Amino acid sequence: MTAWARWCYRHRLVVLVLWVGALFGLGFAASAAGTDYANVFSLPNTDSKRAYDLMEKAFPDSAGDTDTVVWKTDGGSVRDASVQSRVQPALDEIARMKGVGEVTGPYDGARGAAQISRDGRIAYARITFAEQANAVPKDLVQKVLDTARGAERGGLEVELGGQAVQRVQQPPQGLAESVGLLAAAVVLFLAFGSLLAMLLPIGIAVFGVGMGLFGVQLLSHTTDIPDLAPLLSSLIGLGVGIDYALFIVTRHRRGILRGMDPEESAVIALNTSGRAVLFAGGTVCIALAGMLVTNLRFLDGVVIGTSLTVVLSVLAATTLLPALLGFLGPRVLSRRQRRRLAEHGPEQERASGLAARWSAGVQKRPRTTAVLALVVMAVLALPVLSLRLGATDQGNDDASTTTRKAYDLLAEGFGPGFNGPLQVVVAGGDTDALVKDIRATEGVAQAGAVPARGGVTVVQVIPKSSPQSKETDDLIDTLRDEVIPEAGVRAHVGGVTAVSKDFASVTGDRLPYFIATIIGLGFLLLLIAFRSLLVPLTAAVMNLIAAAASFGVLVAIFQWGWGLDLLGLGKEGPINAFLPVIMLSLLFGLSMDYQVFLVSRMHEEWVHTKDNARAVRVGLTETSRVINSAALIMVCVFMAFVLSGDSGASMAGVGLAAAVALDAFVLRTALVPAVMHLMGKANWWLPTWLEKRLPHLAVEPKEEEAQAVPAGGAEGAASVVHGYVRTADGEPVGGAAVTLLSKGGRRLDRVTSLADGSYIVSVPGPGSYLLAVTAGAHGAKARHVVVGDGPLVYDVEVAEGEVDAVS
Repeated sequence: MTAWARWCYRHRLVVLVLWVGALFGLGFAASAAGTDYANVFSLPNTDSKRAYDLMEKAFPDSAGDTDTVVWKTDGGSVRDASVQSRVQPALDEIARMKGVGEVTGPYDGARGAAQISRDGRIAYARITFAEQANAVPKDLVQKVLDTARGAERGGLEVELGGQAVQRVQQPPQGLAESVGLLAAAVVLFLAFGSLLAMLLPIGIAVFGVGMGLFGVQLLSHTTDIPDLAPLLSSLIGLGVGIDYALFIVTRHRRGILRGMDPEESAVIALNTSGRAVLFAGGTVCIALAGMLVTNLRFLDGVVIGTSLTVVLSVLAATTLLPALLGFLGPRVLSRRQRRRLAEHGPEQERASGLAARWSAGVQKRPRTTAVLALVVMAVLALPVLSLRLGATDQGNDDASTTTRKAYDLLAEGFGPGFNGPLQVVVAGGDTDALVKDIRATEGVAQAGAVPARGGVTVVQVIPKSSPQSKETDDLIDTLRDEVIPEAGVRAHVGGVTAVSKDFASVTGDRLPYFIATIIGLGFLLLLIAFRSLLVPLTAAVMNLIAAAASFGVLVAIFQWGWGLDLLGLGKEGPINAFLPVIMLSLLFGLSMDYQVFLVSRMHEEWVHTKDNARAVRVGLTETSRVINSAALIMVCVFMAFVLSGDSGASMAGVGLAAAVALDAFVLRTALVPAVMHLMGKANWWLPTWLEKRLPHLAVEPKEEEAQAVPAGGAEGAASVVHGYVRTADGEPVGGAAVTLLSKGGRRLDRVTSLADGSYIVSVPGPGSYLLAVTAGAHGAKARHVVVGDGPLVYDVEVAEGEVDAVS
């Protein structure tokens, strides 16, 4: 990693040109090829899939998307000439548009009479396009929308519903990403205090996500990728891209502040935090790949898109970022920091501030901290007990959208079940008897058979309840388990509502295997990385707690409706059936990132000192700020997807924002360190037989190659630095604090000079170090020293009032 980072730093122009060329090349290719996203939604061995297969054979010409125009008159009837004279010309004009296959309205004689409500105030027409919703040109849909809405007048309301219409009313593509980037930029500027440093993580995320999205677009021509994949890819790509760059830039800035050369600082940052980024990116991809265990073909394209974006984001952070650091040099620091560095010299690492006080508080009261954190998570997780999986539809859209208004008008005029009819596909038997039995079934509003074709008859069933209600799910079970078997026919229940129910059932059945897979893989990786049983076990339990609490928040908001109006997210309903799989994959991957960055620093300190309390305290102190900053950026990025206009993406954004916030601010900052304090040295225990059999994996190597010197002075040390602390007049300075630090600013040894000014500090081995002296009224001074194979004699001269380093 060191050689690679140094090559990228020194050949920064070549690296930058390659990345820019790759981005523009992929962008040009993707623009020329266009998109070919396919929502292949297959549920093998389900009743709804059998119904779909029968319909596809018997009615192959019903492939185009069907949208609806709904109108309502405040006074009189929709049959009135004044209403017909406005609506019918608009329908005729729509029917003549290229790309529109057929328009069936309520004024087409006896055939259309059923499309008028009983009170005569609401009617609808069906528009069948020649293509599926994703393939219908947006300008055509907009023209249809404008033409239909043009028939409105005082007392006559016209609304449109359907997937194609829903696409054109969504906010402009890229709005959510832009808002997320802007929010992240604000957080980064506040954290760094430097415009150039703030731009680095943003730039890395843009390159990673941009190339990922272009790559997904090209892959859509070779494999089935759903249109949800690009949105989720940008969501996760922005989050991890900014976070990974943030971790590396923070380490690099800390090295420069400690007096290191910018190139050496960048190399060490890549060889430490960069390794952790590679490991964290790998865990995210493994967690995403866990979705394949569900064997749901719809998710395969999501795995491809999100994994590709994560890989490219990691690649950008480990190649492009060191090149950009080379262009900036010391300007990665703010002007104030550069001025202070020039005037006062390198800083020593200090354990002060809010992070240090919080870490000390957790160490002092671990039981209280753990109990409070658990209570918070348990309260938030309570709503998950009423979790109900299903599918959102246009009834969950915002009340101001035309699709939601059309949905409500149809429910008002024809009953709540009209928006989600069931299709009983009959392949043999007495259809008339079946229709009679279905009409007599409790919960059925209407039932009628469509003329048979190819030996297949479709019975349209309108439930009395809405598509998302539990009563409709019960009706489907009743038809499948009782009505159809008693009628003695070969039939299957299909339709969008039945498909949603089957998808929720299949997902629920396979979810335990999925969770076991990703937790097992995560446990194994952490076991190898940290040589401990309790650390990966703690991480697995924390992930489950975070998942339960985040889904509790989702249930409270989207299923119970708490705060939906405030967020402008439409109407309450069930949780999307695909969301647990996608969200758990992302959550386990991202939470593993924070666990790795937190525990790797603890593990490094443990290896040096074998003091668990110190290791946990130092690890939390030094990583909590960057973890919390990274989490805050993630929350901003995820919450921005509320603006995407897609209910699934909005739900995923809110859920992931809640999960990341709880994981970083409650679990990693409070519960994990509290539990590790309570466990003591057992945190790092591993059976000897297992230790011998496990491969070695260095997540974040120590900045210095040799081990730190054991407590107790110079005995057993590889070498020493000794000399005298004197004033400019040669007077000895006793009581001066002499500290030896690694190149990265880590304290290795600290002594106090004797009355004659002499001192001796232990050195772990040959190399470059920082020697800092603080002598009270005589000021402070820091100098780089290079130690060879033997002891080094180094005298330090201090002057009264001189400040050359911060102690």
